[in-house]
Amino acid sequence: MSRIGKNPVAIPAGVTVEVKDAVITVKGKLGELSQEFSDVTVKVEDNQVVVERSSDHKNERAKHGLYRSLINNMIIGVSEGFTKQLELVGVGYRASNQGQKLDLAVGFSHNIVLEVVPEVTVETISEKGKNPIVKLSSFDKQLLGQVSAKIRAFRKPEPYKGKGIKFVGEVLRRKAGKSA
Repeated sequence: MSRIGKNPVAIPAGVTVEVKDAVITVKGKLGELSQEFSDVTVKVEDNQVVVERSSDHKNERAKHGLYRSLINNMIIGVSEGFTKQLELVGVGYRASNQGQKLDLAVGFSHNIVLEVVPEVTVETISEKGKNPIVKLSSFDKQLLGQVSAKIRAFRKPEPYKGKGIKFVGEVLRRKAGKSA
């Protein structure tokens, strides 16, 4: 039995959850998210969402904890939201934004201009003497992770000096340089 799947998901005040035709819809103050599901049953009982499976087939066991986690992330997203911070490490690396356009200078001959989807809000923080930080926030955890991974892929951190775009708090495996 999935330990994660067994736990019910509490619904906070101000969030509504509807289950209709194998689609769960969650509405809150920050937005609305919907997710299709299969091989499990989802019930809304007294301010809790319960995910159950009918048998012990491998497919149902695999999806039991998955859909419970997805529903939990949806509920947290529409009520509180998620944020990710990316740090630009390197000499001359800069970030700026005008609305939803993110402008990155990360050592290439031209700046990278990325049009960020409207569901994700972008904010850049540049302080003197510190590395620039790109702060992304959204109510959709999957979309936020996808956008932040795309930005990080422009210049992944290299293992020798640590230059590149990394998540704030990410620990990099460093390598020693060549010895004389």
